[in-house]
Amino acid sequence: MQAEETQGVDTRTAEDGGVLRHIEDDHFKDQCGIFGVFGHPEASNLTYLGLYALQHRGQESAGIVSSDGEALKTVRGMGLVSEVFDREESISSLTGPYAIGHVRYSTTGESAERNVQPILIGCQRGEIAVAHNGNIVNADVLRGQLEAAGSIFQSSSDTEVLLHLYARARIGPVEDAVASSLLKVRGAYSILFLTQDSLIAARDPMGIRPLALGRLGDAYVLSSETCAFDLIEAEYVRDVAPGEVVVIDQDGLRSFFPFPKDLARHCVFEHVYFARPDSRVFGRSVLGSRLEMGRRLARESSVPADIVVPVPDSGIGAALGYAEESGLPYVMGLVRNHYIGRTFIEPKQKVRSFGVRIKLNPVREVLEGKRVILIDDSIVRGTTSRKIVDLIRSAGASEVHLRISSPPTTHPCHYGIDTPRRSELIASSQSVEQIRTNVGADSLSYLSQGGLTASVGDSHGTRHCTACFTGKYAIPVREEEAIELFPLAARG
Repeated sequence: MQAEETQGVDTRTAEDGGVLRHIEDDHFKDQCGIFGVFGHPEASNLTYLGLYALQHRGQESAGIVSSDGEALKTVRGMGLVSEVFDREESISSLTGPYAIGHVRYSTTGESAERNVQPILIGCQRGEIAVAHNGNIVNADVLRGQLEAAGSIFQSSSDTEVLLHLYARARIGPVEDAVASSLLKVRGAYSILFLTQDSLIAARDPMGIRPLALGRLGDAYVLSSETCAFDLIEAEYVRDVAPGEVVVIDQDGLRSFFPFPKDLARHCVFEHVYFARPDSRVFGRSVLGSRLEMGRRLARESSVPADIVVPVPDSGIGAALGYAEESGLPYVMGLVRNHYIGRTFIEPKQKVRSFGVRIKLNPVREVLEGKRVILIDDSIVRGTTSRKIVDLIRSAGASEVHLRISSPPTTHPCHYGIDTPRRSELIASSQSVEQIRTNVGADSLSYLSQGGLTASVGDSHGTRHCTACFTGKYAIPVREEEAIELFPLAARG
């Protein structure tokens, strides 16, 4: 592979002289998934299944913390859910009717054992564990102030900042200490706290990251996405509202809103790419949104063609909508290998575009001689898009028209999504025509900003964060805006 092709791809030498590489993927990286159960005798088993359903949100590490009402126990590790919990005894050791779990893709902090969540600590209030989806944008400043005041950190994760704030809170009840801690941070968080006898859930005041509440008999369940409810046959009740703190204990469920009211800014990329299509996110069907993106894309940028082909799996929903609106046949012209795992050993013999070819294979029988509409959700660096266009051409397509079901991604995310630096985003420095030339397509069109927000039921474009397309950040990322927690320590 050329240097450009391996940009952002980890490598290490393999025993046979080849190179072991992480699978090349030019998408924004999923963030994290959280799941919790309160009041079920099989809480840990249910959490394990919930994490399986949320595996697409993070593949680096997984963990579960359970409580039997007296003590918290944890099993955590690097790898997929099936790798971390590879023995029945690992789950059976997590006793009790209460549990929270986490799957992680690191957006802050290194990918290492010490950053695996849920994070469990003991303090003067007792034991508490936390599982967090999102990103605290003032974490570095808060960490510096906490360290100056004597706090000792065990990880490089922004989530640990919350636990140190919690341990220092002077307010009495656990939920008040949690709210007091959250009031000091800025950023995106859907978060679960587990104590010996309570489960506390919260979303930031803008509701950037999703969190749903459900029921399973008399038990309560919480999840980043509703697809996890379907797996365990739980009933979706509602979303945890932006700025809401939900407390579940032996007295039942109660909630309160301790934060100043703010305008909702849901992450629109949950509907574009991150969430599973069978989920409801922010109260809306993900597949329904993607179908509508495809329909609007067809109306905005139609071109004479013979077939509509998705880039699997990210382009399937929009391609179905495009085919429906355009009247063109929907064809699986690319077949994805779902069994390659996260890494592969590259052969010594040079194979052109090996990273893409091991993942996707073109079907010559349906592509040869055809004018192809190729649908994907986004273009990040452009390297993978170029290789996929080449694959379609190598199978004999006469034309390749690339259609993207979101606007050009021009800015990085600071709210819990791992995105390249702005300089690495091809749309930040190149025009649509330049990108078309770069990827080798006969034509290229993106869905408009208005088309995207209308597709997710936000016709005025006021309820969703679209900073990755516009550069207009819902929460400014400026260190000087950080809360001064310990003025004496800072002056000292």
